[in-house]
Amino acid sequence: MDYSLVDIGANLAHDSFDDDRDEVLRRAASAGVSRIVVTGSSDESNRKAAVLAQDYPGVLYSTAGVHPHHASDYTDDSDALIRKLAADRSIVAVGECGLDYFRNFSPREAQLAAFQAQLNIAAETGLPVFLHQRDAHDDFVELLEPMLPKLSRAVAHCFTGEHESLREYLAMDLYIGVTGWICDERRGMHLKDIVDVIPDDRLLIETDAPYLLPRTVQPKPKTRRNEPMYLPEVLRVVAEARGQTEPHVASFTTENAVRFFALG
Repeated sequence: MDYSLVDIGANLAHDSFDDDRDEVLRRAASAGVSRIVVTGSSDESNRKAAVLAQDYPGVLYSTAGVHPHHASDYTDDSDALIRKLAADRSIVAVGECGLDYFRNFSPREAQLAAFQAQLNIAAETGLPVFLHQRDAHDDFVELLEPMLPKLSRAVAHCFTGEHESLREYLAMDLYIGVTGWICDERRGMHLKDIVDVIPDDRLLIETDAPYLLPRTVQPKPKTRRNEPMYLPEVLRVVAEARGQTEPHVASFTTENAVRFFALG
């Protein structure tokens, strides 16, 4: 099939790509992944992602934010950096930001403060927000909901939750990002059962590379590193679970990504 997919979340600034990033991009293009949003998640990765987006105009775009794992490191300088990067046209969203109580690599107070700060930046700049939430649903909603009228758009990136939280996010008008988690027979089966609840105009697909290699990829890759060329496998499983054709899902998820990130 000839696709022109958008991978809305790939951590291409990750050092696992340092030796073959150009080849990774060539493989992605050959697989029909024509545009990739590079996730920023710390001061260092924000700078690196921004440079990548500038080096590959029209192919790579980036976000700027501080992941909840790094919330303890969120400083005035972090805030200033995100604001500075947000003025660049290659930066298409604020984030990855949110709450992660599964790992708690940063204290919850620090996570809440960093999340609020980044929602404020998104509200002030008009950029959409790229959200992370794991095992922190109630606090996440409590902080996010009052901000929604001030935010242009928001996506629950790498959604892995249950039916109830999905319904709540859709009621909040969030977009939903689905990764290779849905291809995991050990922990993603529930996602297969509920992905058809997401309206066509709210669904986005992503790899979250180098994480979450789709376990259904055949033949099995020699390495566990995920990369954007495997996005069509996420598309395939999503389409099958929704009872839709792959070209149809490819078409509307690309349209959604272009609209959400204002890719032009």
